[in-house]
Amino acid sequence: MYSHDIRIVKLTAADIDQLKDISITTFYESFIDANTEENMQQYISKFFSREKLLEELSETGSAFYFARLDEKPLGYLKLNTGHAQTEMKNENSLEIERIYVLKELQGKNIGQLLFDKALQLAIEQKRDYLWLGVWDKNTGAIRFYERNGLVKFSEHAFMLGDDLQTDHLMKIALKPGSAAGN
Repeated sequence: MYSHDIRIVKLTAADIDQLKDISITTFYESFIDANTEENMQQYISKFFSREKLLEELSETGSAFYFARLDEKPLGYLKLNTGHAQTEMKNENSLEIERIYVLKELQGKNIGQLLFDKALQLAIEQKRDYLWLGVWDKNTGAIRFYERNGLVKFSEHAFMLGDDLQTDHLMKIALKPGSAAGN
């Protein structure tokens, strides 16, 4: 598999079953080792049901993308703008809400391709900055985002089932005058 063979494609409602499958698989693979089965299942059933994902897919300010090899999704990206953002609600920013790659394919540049797509869209849309939240215990992801120029500017509480966790909020400024710390 070569990165030039991977296509980044925007999802439609026709992709909902593949989106549900990869959402559940990648979330579970990413976090089961550090969380209880009960909390994982509670979160998955609340946020990755077919109905919830269809609702998110039809949200005006949200968009999903697959990294695909042929027709197989290898990972996915969810972006939010305006009122669809989970936190800051800045009209001129772009949020990466989710970026996940199948565990057996991590380290093969797929996450970078998805991140690059988000950055490309943020620049094309003339956004002030690109931002995201990442679990403070997910050190690999934090390092990945730091390598891509994002800096921590705040944090927020995140509930996984009944477990209160902390996310680092990170961003990269894309325009002069929109400093990363602002």
